[in-house]
Amino acid sequence: MAKLSVAGVAAEDVLNCLPEGVAMIASDMTVLWTNSCFEQWTGGVSRLGENFYSALSNPEILGSDSCPLQTCFSTGKLATSTIFTSGGAYFQVYAAPLHKNQTSGLVEKLVVTLSDVTEEVLQEQKLAAIHQAGAKLTDLKPDEIFLMDVDQRIELLKENIRHYTRDLLNIEVIEIRLLEQSTGDLIPLLSVGIDQIAADRRLMASPQGNGVTGYVAASGKSYLCRDTTKDPMYLEGFKGARSSLTVPILLHEEVIGTINIESPKLDTFSPSDQQFLEIFARDVAVALNTLELLVAQKNDAAYQSIEAIHAAVALPIDGLLRDAVHLMEKYIGHDPDTVFRLRSVLSKARAVRNSIQSIGQSIAPVEVSPVGVTSECCSKLASKRVLVVDADEQVLLQAHSLLERYGCVVETARCGDEAVAMVKTGIEEPYQIIISDIKLPDYSGYQLMVRLQKLMEHVPMALMTGFGYDPGHSIVKARQAGLHPKAILYKPFRLDQLLSVSETLLDYRPDPNSLPTPTQSANETEQRPESN
Repeated sequence: MAKLSVAGVAAEDVLNCLPEGVAMIASDMTVLWTNSCFEQWTGGVSRLGENFYSALSNPEILGSDSCPLQTCFSTGKLATSTIFTSGGAYFQVYAAPLHKNQTSGLVEKLVVTLSDVTEEVLQEQKLAAIHQAGAKLTDLKPDEIFLMDVDQRIELLKENIRHYTRDLLNIEVIEIRLLEQSTGDLIPLLSVGIDQIAADRRLMASPQGNGVTGYVAASGKSYLCRDTTKDPMYLEGFKGARSSLTVPILLHEEVIGTINIESPKLDTFSPSDQQFLEIFARDVAVALNTLELLVAQKNDAAYQSIEAIHAAVALPIDGLLRDAVHLMEKYIGHDPDTVFRLRSVLSKARAVRNSIQSIGQSIAPVEVSPVGVTSECCSKLASKRVLVVDADEQVLLQAHSLLERYGCVVETARCGDEAVAMVKTGIEEPYQIIISDIKLPDYSGYQLMVRLQKLMEHVPMALMTGFGYDPGHSIVKARQAGLHPKAILYKPFRLDQLLSVSETLLDYRPDPNSLPTPTQSANETEQRPESN
């Protein structure tokens, strides 16, 4: 090669300093010249006069272009491809025309550069394998899903995680914990190679006092511990651990758990390992979500069946209760035996309804609170007695459906007089929540409230209306008589609003001195009759 000087430095010396292989190739594919890097990558000996591909031990050419050099010779344009050598290295080959024959116009020489892309290719292959593994974490056929319960699906997921982390990520020690959102506890899901004491250790999603795992769960950031003996945040996972890597399990950018891997060697894990584990953690999150969706789907199907049964019997049982109460009103003080029998009918009818409700809760329990409603609110509703008063059967059915899934005991009345009778006969077991339409067939919701004040020290009442329609100003008068300012519902019911108002009524304890007496309310009602 002729000595060409640039700024006083020989061009050959410049090319020999490059971290890439460079070669000049003749039209018969023989090597005319190479730089030092090319020579080093091909065995450390001169390759002049050899076939280009023979010098590289006849590598496999990847991609659609079977011979980038030949393509460049024939087209006179840059050609590129990736080759894989027998030594396990990947090179990106770029061939560019260097010299053309002035007479024929054919390219006679090429300059070829080789870039070592082994690390990038292997990383891409590993990423692809991780994504493929992630897709298979919950790869279940419909018939397999049908035959497996929730615990079996989780065990399958854990086994797949063990398999892929060991064979794909070369990880022998792994711990996965799931975040209990309501308490902040990090509940162990999977533990391989972790000491039992460490696996049973209680950890919280907190940046202080809960080790690296607690910090990662609280911050949502990965943590690479290169030397466990020098990291004050590290809590020992197994005897002899010297380095660890912990990443969050994220679903829709929300932390739902953590994955922790450990090694007995110092500084074992690299930023690439962190990237791989973060990707795998997202696939684990999707798999966990899939399991939850499967559970939710199963619960929903079960609940629909229970709800259909309950819808068919709820209102007939309510009718039976109202008829029994109506008869009791007539026989009280006249026929004790009949009253006793009617009370037995009431008790048995309620027992039938409660049994149906309990079966529904056991088959398809409610596990998630509606948006904007706390789990504390939902727990407060359990076993609370609710009376809903409305002439519209659809409203009564909807109240049953929405409130009973949270454990309420719902009974209904179609008019004010029926509601008064239900309250009167249930004084020993009072209703904790009473929800009434503002306009009933016999009188208004406000007038019902006044009548109930004669029977109860405090009436835990909410009034409901459609489109804010209140011609008799029932809501205004009821508020003056002690109705809570927030105890207003709009039809059709919105679940979060219904539960929120119910919680308000359960928590509300007015000052008795601030309320008008039942006599005052009754006199006011007589003086200002309402139009219906």
